[in-house]
Amino acid sequence: MSTLPTERAVRTTPEGLLWEPSARWVRGRKGEVTVVDSRHPVLVWEPGIPVPTYAFPRQEVREDLLRPAKNPPTGTHTGSRIFYDLDVDGHLVANAAWTFPAADLADHIAFEWFRRIGRGLDHWYEEEEEIFIHPRDPHKRVDAIPSSRHVVVEIDGTVVADTHRPVLLFETGLPTRYYIPREDVRLDLLEPTDHHTGCPYKGTARYRSSRTQANIVWSYPDPLPAVGAVKDLLAFYNEEVDITVDGERQERPVTPFTRTVPSPK
Repeated sequence: MSTLPTERAVRTTPEGLLWEPSARWVRGRKGEVTVVDSRHPVLVWEPGIPVPTYAFPRQEVREDLLRPAKNPPTGTHTGSRIFYDLDVDGHLVANAAWTFPAADLADHIAFEWFRRIGRGLDHWYEEEEEIFIHPRDPHKRVDAIPSSRHVVVEIDGTVVADTHRPVLLFETGLPTRYYIPREDVRLDLLEPTDHHTGCPYKGTARYRSSRTQANIVWSYPDPLPAVGAVKDLLAFYNEEVDITVDGERQERPVTPFTRTVPSPK
């Protein structure tokens, strides 16, 4: 007996929100205090924002730690009705939580993520795995696949990488990233920096700069298991360098990362 794939259970609201239930056990902490402990979270996509956030039934939130916001923002989170300040052991976090105006989500509360915008809850967990920046989108794939393609990377006309053993990383909504072994990269032309970023799909990235562009290349010293094949390999911003694959020069894509790479000071 065959079965059909389950259809995507996304709902829409008149306000333009998309949301769907999640089966994951989600917890959020501020310091050592658990503020959210939910087995019935929902994922919410706001208009114009490509990544989701979680919202939680009120009964799975420590509402005793929430206070009506003293200075609620306007024009954020799709016209949210109510904002809350979070009070944990006398430490007040302004506008840390909110409710959406949609009737479907009236009994749910959403929270900011500290590592995404600089305020909100410090640590988030799906089951027993800590996640960073924002929830992972269940409709997004990230695949790291070893390849034998010939990849050449140039910066300002100088070849800085040349390999026949890249790992290609395919991530929904982004251009293919070419991760290159260190032995095939001109590390003498790249200077390590203190910059780092977090990704809920890949882990924490460290960066290097060229002589003309800051933080143009990154690597994952300790990637998440799903993309373990990119460990310690180096990837360049396709948006800002010239990449040739199997003799074919690739067009520089336009993405949210375009023109965000500054020149070194």
